[in-house]
Amino acid sequence: MGVVPNSFVYNALINSLCKDGKLEEVESLFNSMSIKGLLPNEAMSSVMVDSFCKWGKLNLARNLLGKMIEMGVKTSIYPYNSLIDGYCKIGRLNVVESLFSEMISRGFEPTVISYTSLVSGYCKEGDMTKAFRIYHEMAGKGIHPNTYTYTALISGLCHANRINDANALFVKMVGRNIPPNEVTYNVLIEGYCRAGDLVRAFQLLGEMVEKGLVPDSYTFRSLISGLCSVGRMSEAKEFTDDLHKENHKLNAMCYSALLHGFCKEGRLNDALSIYGEMLERKVTVDLVCYGILIDGCLKQNDKRMLLELLKKMNDQGMKPDNVIYTSMVDAYSKAGNLMKVYQLWDIMLSEGCYPNVVTYTATINGLCKLGYISKAHLLCKEMVATNCLPNQITYGCFLDYFTREGNMVNANELHQLMLKGCLSNAVTYNILIRGYCKLGMLQNASHLLIETLENNIKPDCISYSTVIYKHSSGGDIQEAIKLWELMLQKGIVPDAVAYNILIRGCCSSGELTKAFELQEDMLRKGAKPGRVSYRSPPFGVPLGISE
Repeated sequence: MGVVPNSFVYNALINSLCKDGKLEEVESLFNSMSIKGLLPNEAMSSVMVDSFCKWGKLNLARNLLGKMIEMGVKTSIYPYNSLIDGYCKIGRLNVVESLFSEMISRGFEPTVISYTSLVSGYCKEGDMTKAFRIYHEMAGKGIHPNTYTYTALISGLCHANRINDANALFVKMVGRNIPPNEVTYNVLIEGYCRAGDLVRAFQLLGEMVEKGLVPDSYTFRSLISGLCSVGRMSEAKEFTDDLHKENHKLNAMCYSALLHGFCKEGRLNDALSIYGEMLERKVTVDLVCYGILIDGCLKQNDKRMLLELLKKMNDQGMKPDNVIYTSMVDAYSKAGNLMKVYQLWDIMLSEGCYPNVVTYTATINGLCKLGYISKAHLLCKEMVATNCLPNQITYGCFLDYFTREGNMVNANELHQLMLKGCLSNAVTYNILIRGYCKLGMLQNASHLLIETLENNIKPDCISYSTVIYKHSSGGDIQEAIKLWELMLQKGIVPDAVAYNILIRGCCSSGELTKAFELQEDMLRKGAKPGRVSYRSPPFGVPLGISE
């Protein structure tokens, strides 16, 4: 006769299987235990639930906990904390709230871990009001927030573009002797980089190092990206070189920021030089990096390098993803090469790579620009049929086509549908305004400026500039000036293009005093004067300034 395993043996086996992620076998053993009337101990029940949560099997974990409670297994707060953390990470906060209530009803008081998971969940969803409500609730119960609680809140504030509030909370955290860790510094550094305050970002890097904390790839990527975003490419490259001299190993994530910066400025050769450095330093060039370089080649129309990069990808066993295919579709659509667009679609689908909303929209845009409105409409129907819902930009392509054709009836009908579906914004109104201005229907265009506010959409500088340009170029400079004053009253800051439109209009109408007044105001506010370049822009307003 074989030895019948007891609870101790089962618990040991389950513990081993949990560590290996063999969850089906765990479930099978648990069922076998149940049939024999054996129960896992308190520690093992926590391990089982935690393992299922870590492997993303949250519903199974919750059912498992329910079964164990029904069987009379002694539980603790730990499996609840595992479930709360797991559901928070996937944004299922309604389930989390239910678990909180269940946990409290069973006599378990939430701990700092429970509260921190919930705070983090609300922060990730962008609901800072609820996040701070939980933060104050835990403090009110005498549960002190820890480093992770503060880091979650600081991260949430940074993502909500509330960098000053994030810094104030950071100062409060340090003042309460709660030590920030590497993640705390990383999220704050990233926040300042996104806000364009590179001085403060580098100060925080210095603080971090002084405290003995070790900056990593996330720290460096934020700083490199921050420098690139404000056009300080030479400094970004110099900073990267200094990091190499200090023996910091940079990964593809850091290099992708440099590649993006150079390609954004049209400096493809510099980007390719960085790519060469990556190969030399044996840094893995991932799909993101290839995608940036391919997009750069498309924008510079460098077909030779495009083919070379695609070949190198293929040699490394990598296939373009839908982001890369969409970049190519977009480039060829804009160039009017629909044959190449359809070829790319065929290749993409044959490789099991499915188009997304951007791929569809890029193709629809190309069709609309070439006047193939019926084909664009059919593709939009296919898009809906494949459960890929059109967005503001998709509908904007059709709106742009109707206004360019002078078909304001269809344009307005479409826009009304967009308003009902909450898909209208300042850009879609600008397209309509441009359409009316092009037809000389300035009263309709001016009415749209009022309508935007009625629909809780704030018109921008382009909205007003389009109508101002039409009034001033038509000789009605007083109406243009009146609209300018209204724009300023609404708190909209004019850009260099807007200033140049009105200055030129004033000069043409003999309003030289007003022209000089505008020029002085423009220089005082740091805008750059120049001659307005009268090319055809997207919204019917001169958008280029030439020296």
